[in-house]
Amino acid sequence: MNPPAITLREPTFDDAAALGDLHVETWRETYGQLMPASAFDDAARAARVEMWQGTLQRPERDGTLLVAETKDQLIGFAGAAPSTDEHAARPLELRMLYVLAEHHGSGAGQALLEAVIGDNPAFLWVAKDNPRARRFYERNRFTTDGAEAVYIQATGFMIVRMVR
Repeated sequence: MNPPAITLREPTFDDAAALGDLHVETWRETYGQLMPASAFDDAARAARVEMWQGTLQRPERDGTLLVAETKDQLIGFAGAAPSTDEHAARPLELRMLYVLAEHHGSGAGQALLEAVIGDNPAFLWVAKDNPRARRFYERNRFTTDGAEAVYIQATGFMIVRMVR
């Protein structure tokens, strides 16, 4: 059986609820062992829907924001924008890239990455304890540069910066 066809597109305001659910679910799959259960509850979902509504109602956004979908559902999202940090490692930052675990290996993550940053020099922050994501970025020529930080929102787990 062939995997479902994946389409990339810009999200619309009508996608906010589905993106809020997708955001929380991909975080649960990715960070479930690193974050408290409250990060994935109904209040967290409501907060993410509100965040996406705010993001998607702005007519002009910095950078690129895309969703990946199959015929039936949104399965991932990615966003990149010029860095606002004057000491940034590169001018372009990959701010988010998440795909539902059942679609890992489908090409959705690769397609999203290529669509939002292309082959440009960029940087990103990734959970130190996320070997799958780190290998994905390494395959895309990113390397850790030694910078680490505590990800405050996620109750103190460590993140590392990767650059190319």
